[in-house]
Amino acid sequence: MAKAPPVDRRRQILDAAVRVFARQGFHACRVSDIADEAGVAYGLVYHYFKSKDQVMNELFTERWSLLLAAIEEVDKRDIPPREKLDAVAGFIIDSYRHDPDLMKVIIVEVTRAANSFGRTHMPEIKRAYDGIAKIVSDAQASGAFRDDIDPELASMWFYGAIEQLLSAWVFGLIPADEDAFERARAMVVETVCGGLEARRD
Repeated sequence: MAKAPPVDRRRQILDAAVRVFARQGFHACRVSDIADEAGVAYGLVYHYFKSKDQVMNELFTERWSLLLAAIEEVDKRDIPPREKLDAVAGFIIDSYRHDPDLMKVIIVEVTRAANSFGRTHMPEIKRAYDGIAKIVSDAQASGAFRDDIDPELASMWFYGAIEQLLSAWVFGLIPADEDAFERARAMVVETVCGGLEARRD
């Protein structure tokens, strides 16, 4: 009889932390809450992580590195800039669709926490903005996008629109079903690209 694969305790603790942070908020929970959720001894959490801050940092870095890799991969494709932005928007929205608790934690506890985790991770956050700005800048150079708009500002509009959508789903302000996800993705891309694409006479 085959043995069951060993349990990845570190992964188990990280997954439990996502649920606890999403349910209680980062500042309101304790390490013991994470241990209870994971079904492990309190001391085992400290075996893998020095603090709940390190747990949060690990969760953010893990997810954000996937976004950065996705942006780089999309930018290498020989496709129009609109399709590149659509692919990135789709990646972010799909991330929420498949793991809403984790995306809630990242939005509420990191990207909007300017005086704590947001400041700590600003270099990584800026890399994502820079990746979109590059797509816009390259499209301007090719004539696909108008050249009178700052690529960095365009990047902020792009992320700002998506983050507002994610926030609305987190707080239950708009429907969160398959049709809503696809409509939102299309509207973000149409709105941003509609303003960026070069005007034709």
